[in-house]
Amino acid sequence: MKPVKAKKSVLLVASCTSLALSLTACGGGSAKTAPKDATGRSTVRIMVGGLDKQIYLPVMLAQKLGYFKAQGINAVLSDEPAGVDAETDMLAGQQDAVVGFYDHNIDLQSKGKSTESVVQLLQAPGEVEMVRTDEAGSVHSPADFRGKKLGVTGLGSSTNFLTQYLEAKNGLKTSDATSVAVGAGSTFVAAMQNKQIDAGMTTEPTISILQQKGLAKPLVDMRTAAGAKAALGGTYPASCLYLTTAYIQKNPDVVQKLVNAFVETMKWINTHSAAQIADKMPADYYAGVGKATYTKALENEKGMYSPDGLMPADGPRTVLSVLSAWDPTVKGHSVDLSRTYTNEFVNKAR
Repeated sequence: MKPVKAKKSVLLVASCTSLALSLTACGGGSAKTAPKDATGRSTVRIMVGGLDKQIYLPVMLAQKLGYFKAQGINAVLSDEPAGVDAETDMLAGQQDAVVGFYDHNIDLQSKGKSTESVVQLLQAPGEVEMVRTDEAGSVHSPADFRGKKLGVTGLGSSTNFLTQYLEAKNGLKTSDATSVAVGAGSTFVAAMQNKQIDAGMTTEPTISILQQKGLAKPLVDMRTAAGAKAALGGTYPASCLYLTTAYIQKNPDVVQKLVNAFVETMKWINTHSAAQIADKMPADYYAGVGKATYTKALENEKGMYSPDGLMPADGPRTVLSVLSAWDPTVKGHSVDLSRTYTNEFVNKAR
């Protein structure tokens, strides 16, 4: 099997940063009015950093429940294995919105770009650092990552952010281990199986697949709010819908309708069982693990979903603290957290 390489699209973010391009050049300075489709609905292109991941399940669920359509939104969903690639496409004007981790908004502001989370989907990352079974005897904590190859969805992704924080928290420099972009799902499993990585951060249902195959064991579990607080020092808001500030200002009515759909979806999740939720998902989402295992995994981590879509009061500060621990573009720089998210639309939706 060929060595896993970072996707070329990751380089675009680095290029925009290193060349200090203007907001407009990187997609953050201007926006167009959302176009209408033939039925009069506003078309919104939404890219997700892994549609089949349970951490992004609310997106497909909203589509399946008809909540976008009911709001007059034609949601065109696209898929990218890593959140950083989804972010890149939005900044380049190829997408209107991203469902990814909130931490990107802080990282982007430190690089001179203005984006905002408008509704929170997760109140915990839903991520687990998995260590390869034959390495589990010698890797007891992130302090043992020195010299190891660590799988992440993409370089510059949220899994990369969290991995580097775990290294820093445990006394290591980012250069002490190597981050390897392996995507998610089948590519992550293959990387573990072929020993291209010694450990790696991933989500359900990939976690369950790795355990079923006996390939890896959990090392740091952040599938619950309690687990995230233990690992990261506080509430860590993760998946959210975020857009450029320019798009939000140009299309406030469209953004409100999107948020309305997601708030309804979060209410539906919190009033239905894991089995009922799984029934709404496409069969290929659980084909590799089986529906029963998929449902059990969802049941175990159902508490990670936000009950109301609001940003947790202590969340932004925790995320900033995590990024400041290792990220040179954030550490020591002034970040206005109030410009990285808004509860305005959620408050109107409730």
